[in-house]
Amino acid sequence: MIKIQSRFWNIALIALAQVLCIALWFSVTAAIPSIRAAHNITDSHAALLTSIMSVGFVIGTFASAYWGIADKYRPERLIQIAGLSGAILTGAALFLEPTSFWVVFLRLLTGMALAGVYPVGMKMILSWSDVGRGGHSNAGLLVGLLVGALTLGTALPHAFVALGSVLDWRSSILMSVASAGVGAILIAFAKSGPDLKLSPSFSARAARRIWTDPATRLANFGYLGHVWELYGMWAWIGLFVWHSHSTFLGPSATPTTAYVGSVTFLIIGAGAIGCFWGGWVADRIGRTWFTSLAMAISGMCALLVGLTFGLAPYWLISLGLVWGFFIVADSAQFSACIKELNPPEYAGTMLSAQTGFGFLLTLVSIYLTPLFADWWGWQWAFLPLTIGPVLGVVAMLRLRQMPEAHKIANGRR
Repeated sequence: MIKIQSRFWNIALIALAQVLCIALWFSVTAAIPSIRAAHNITDSHAALLTSIMSVGFVIGTFASAYWGIADKYRPERLIQIAGLSGAILTGAALFLEPTSFWVVFLRLLTGMALAGVYPVGMKMILSWSDVGRGGHSNAGLLVGLLVGALTLGTALPHAFVALGSVLDWRSSILMSVASAGVGAILIAFAKSGPDLKLSPSFSARAARRIWTDPATRLANFGYLGHVWELYGMWAWIGLFVWHSHSTFLGPSATPTTAYVGSVTFLIIGAGAIGCFWGGWVADRIGRTWFTSLAMAISGMCALLVGLTFGLAPYWLISLGLVWGFFIVADSAQFSACIKELNPPEYAGTMLSAQTGFGFLLTLVSIYLTPLFADWWGWQWAFLPLTIGPVLGVVAMLRLRQMPEAHKIANGRR
């Protein structure tokens, strides 16, 4: 296999492969309005199809952390196997009824497969960092690029829904399957950078360190507050857009799939730009300051978005673009903190453990948000998401006051 040597092109290939493979995550969620038009599925079943991915991802990340898989094997090979497995599992679901138990089981397995894409890709892209060779840390920018790829990959199924709106719901999911297949092929041409550290065995100490080390624990608390809001929003903003526009149009009209898919793609996709910008800014002003600022802005958007419900579309789209930009702009910085605060040879295990605990929490916000909508209406369904950013800001500002914080972002904290 021919490997590309250029640092720039390797980073670009890793990011592109992430975009294409992660499209599997929300491939079914994005198609739910179309699935509902053809099949009688309940809100609870729709929530299950979304949240079960997080269950699988958590199982996969904890298994990876326990056996040290991300630290033992070449990351490009792991991503390729995981991407192809996820594509096959998602493709198999197309032959079944969406209400079938087996579709839920296949989504669980797909979530487990994607645990070999995102955390492993994070370690792979960080191996091209300048840290350890006399350069300045650009970890925030690199992980920002990777999380931007994750964000764009999350938005991609909504674009597929818009493109496939003239066909049935299977067409958009099939596009995600093809996307992941291409991503798995592309990653085979990339290689890890010189900072890659492989560990021969599992370190329970490394996995426990995310809770036992005070500075690392605060970085994780910040991350948990962040993902509580992020995945609740990402999972259900499409339905929020649908209900808001339906209210605006009145009982005589129904929002089109193309409209909902396009708007949702723009709102979530704005975060891809936010991640890259956030990585560049955080490397310069400090991660604790930047994460606190981003969470404050995104939390305010969660608080205000209900006021745009049922109004002319430009109100929701305008606020939604700001929310989508800032809600994930800080995401990479929590992972960069983990790398900078801890020994590099166990980065894969620790990042897998961090994302595992984070996605365990997202199960709660993903499942509860439609319940909040049942209780208070979709207009106020996102209000409880503001709890996460508030607690996250407190954690990151406390981390900033610790001596260990000077290890972060070349001392900028």
